[in-house]
Amino acid sequence: MKVLLINGSPHQHGSTDLAMEETISVLHKHGIETELVWLGTRPTPGCIACNTCGKTGRCVFNDDKVNELNARSDEFDAMIVGGPVYYGGICGQLTSFLDRLFYSASGCWTGKPGAAIVSCRRGGNTAAYQRLNMYFGISNMPIVTSQYWNEIHGNNREQAMQDLEGRQTMRTLGENLAYMLKCKKAAEEAGVSEPQYEPQVFTNFIR
Repeated sequence: MKVLLINGSPHQHGSTDLAMEETISVLHKHGIETELVWLGTRPTPGCIACNTCGKTGRCVFNDDKVNELNARSDEFDAMIVGGPVYYGGICGQLTSFLDRLFYSASGCWTGKPGAAIVSCRRGGNTAAYQRLNMYFGISNMPIVTSQYWNEIHGNNREQAMQDLEGRQTMRTLGENLAYMLKCKKAAEEAGVSEPQYEPQVFTNFIR
């Protein structure tokens, strides 16, 4: 079993990274492999609704990790996405990345548990947390929770180290994700089939 972690913070070793390290430590304790991907600090283009991916299966922009991760989706059994809060929402770089990752994915993350992690100095965390969970909720991905919302507080790594409850929340997240992955594996071994979906119906609200 292997979990993909995407760190969308421009600070590679900041508070978001600390939160992920806490979760990773628990996953490793359960024998679950992890891969942490940092998006870096280069500008990330947003989705331009060109729908090229509908024809080619790939995003038209190819200068970041969107196409690479989607092509490797079979390697991963779950996804954790984390980033900092900007003005009450998740940072723009991560939003642009995820918009393109999920829109061009054609369902390749379906059925794989997803979890969101947010870091903030003080407020805006719950709105950012909800925003990240929207990606999982629309993609048939079970959402993994913890003993509190998956958030850690601190303006930098040193301050976040003092958030003992936040750090514990991340470790509990790791326990819950490990349990979910083991349950899924046990179900497969017992012959329990995955959900069978109807052909998707698309509607709008204009008659």
